[in-house]
Amino acid sequence: MAKRFHHKTALITGAGHGIGRRIALDLAAEGARVGVNDVSSQRAKTVAAEIAAAGGRSLALGADVRSAHQVDQMLATLASRIDVPDILVNNAGVYPNSLIVDMSEEEWDRVWDINMKGMFLVSRAALRMMIAEKSAGKIINMSSAAAMRARVGASHYCSSKAAISMFSQVLALEAAEHNIQVNAVAPGLIEVPDWDLAPEYIESLVGMTPRGRIGQPADVSAMVRYLASDDADFITGSVMLVDGGAAAGQNLPLSG
Repeated sequence: MAKRFHHKTALITGAGHGIGRRIALDLAAEGARVGVNDVSSQRAKTVAAEIAAAGGRSLALGADVRSAHQVDQMLATLASRIDVPDILVNNAGVYPNSLIVDMSEEEWDRVWDINMKGMFLVSRAALRMMIAEKSAGKIINMSSAAAMRARVGASHYCSSKAAISMFSQVLALEAAEHNIQVNAVAPGLIEVPDWDLAPEYIESLVGMTPRGRIGQPADVSAMVRYLASDDADFITGSVMLVDGGAAAGQNLPLSG
């Protein structure tokens, strides 16, 4: 595999499992030195160990992205142990399901605090370092196709992901003068080991997806790595769908 990210330092939040883990492993395979963040220090260590076993360099960074203190400490540790990040992937997120009428205030706050506030805090800390170092950078934020398509039981998730898309566009404008590109990736249905989805729900979504299959973490990782590469230097403020064509329209048979 080509070493597109040789001498680059990447920080991936929520990298202890699922999509974040795949991104961390793939960036490391292409030469990046990877800061592996997760709220679970043990999960972060496990993924960092996988990277090391494959010959890469990594650093486990257990931290809760909802805490400004922990975020600042995490970035300082990464900078002192490896380097200031050239690439930031804001992947940490949660997606519980509750009807609005049944939803607790605590559940609403948890989704917004992790999905949106956490992204703000990590972006702010990384951006300050990138600007101080006068180094070009790439920030990739994880939005979702749910930002554009409502789903029953996901008012907090859908709205937080819609906010992420706009946050990314504003950040792209503010960071442009510093030669820092900011984009968002919006995955559709992606298969991850810890998902708990009913088979009929999965079948329904696949039926509405022109590509005719469930997405894989590798599909999302490929887009993230493209946006993190030099090939994407003229792309900023974009939201890139990785959904097998589901957002293109209703995948229905010919009428009439």
